[in-house]
Amino acid sequence: MDAPVELIVGLGNPGPNYERTRHNVGADLVLELAKSLHAELKYESKFFGDTARVSIAGRDVRLLIPSTFMNLSGKSVAAMARFYQIAPENILVVHDELDMDPGTVRFKKGGGHGGHNGLRDIIPALGGQRDFWRLRIGIGHPGSAAKVAAWVLSKASIDSRLAIEASIDSAMDALPLLLEGDDIKAMTALHSEHHGRAPLIKD
Repeated sequence: MDAPVELIVGLGNPGPNYERTRHNVGADLVLELAKSLHAELKYESKFFGDTARVSIAGRDVRLLIPSTFMNLSGKSVAAMARFYQIAPENILVVHDELDMDPGTVRFKKGGGHGGHNGLRDIIPALGGQRDFWRLRIGIGHPGSAAKVAAWVLSKASIDSRLAIEASIDSAMDALPLLLEGDDIKAMTALHSEHHGRAPLIKD
């Protein structure tokens, strides 16, 4: 990997009406990550979101959950990146992915927005830079484009939610590898069977 991840962003919509909906799985991962590291996410108005500072695999990392709606995520990410002088290639954005089944999770470096409104807003906010990392969490597709909006804003079935939660666990297993600079191992880990969480704090 060219540069270490310094900022992990979990995308979602704010407020109790959107909690645990498919569109909020990115925010769910960052919430779980903060909880596992005994870190408290606190709202910071200058970043338009909830933030925390943690250590993962011996590296100093900022966490961010924008408090904006999904389609305005860019101003939150850009504000934090500017303040801490974090380059786009040092950012990992965690988001839901329609084109992957529940239980599937993948790292990706760079690319377009793929129709995702959060990514669509982040790219121009970062000056058109697309080479940030993405962690894509599969939520499945409703089968029709007309049903997508209602699908992402609703809660998954029990079976799908369990699969999504298992994929979040797998992603958290792989995060230390990515932060240590071994993106190949991190990507490979997400193709292997889940065997329990790897230590996030390196002794």
